[in-house]
Amino acid sequence: MHDAIKKALEVLKNGGVILYPTDTIWGIGCDATNEEAVRRIYKIKKREDSKSMLVLMENPALLDRYVEEVPEVAWDLVEIATTPLTVIYPGAKNLAKNLIADDGSVGIRFTKEVFTTQLLQRFRRPLVSTSANISGEKSPAFFDEISEEIKAAIDYIVEYRQDDRTPSKPSSIIKLGPGGRIDIIRK
Repeated sequence: MHDAIKKALEVLKNGGVILYPTDTIWGIGCDATNEEAVRRIYKIKKREDSKSMLVLMENPALLDRYVEEVPEVAWDLVEIATTPLTVIYPGAKNLAKNLIADDGSVGIRFTKEVFTTQLLQRFRRPLVSTSANISGEKSPAFFDEISEEIKAAIDYIVEYRQDDRTPSKPSSIIKLGPGGRIDIIRK
């Protein structure tokens, strides 16, 4: 795992795109502060850049760096979540502009998965995390379900956990609105 983290860091620091295991399904990722790298992911996925992608972080204490004002309820949600949870926060900042939704929001998930946690701790910036598929196609549940087209477009494919067949699913998604409003986007 150490070598995979080292190689992934090198690619990310040079503006590259990686294919990596997450706490949910395999993801395509890049430096969430690098506009050109984010643009590449939209191109790889053949996805409209108006459809936002989420950001993966390992430490809730860093949230203030990327969200203007964190609603109080967000801290409770992050603390009590027992399964992967993506929270869409208003007022995104310090991220690639093409990663932020038209309404100024961004979806952020905190990972507890070993590889991504260690990668994020060493990278010291959030990562884009989007499913490893062409937009509109089924999200692959396992590494061996990822298309060759996706794999060929990636700068580095992490070797760690490629044979893992543990069932997983995408995260739940909620959106925080004004006055503490919570909208459930995906259960």
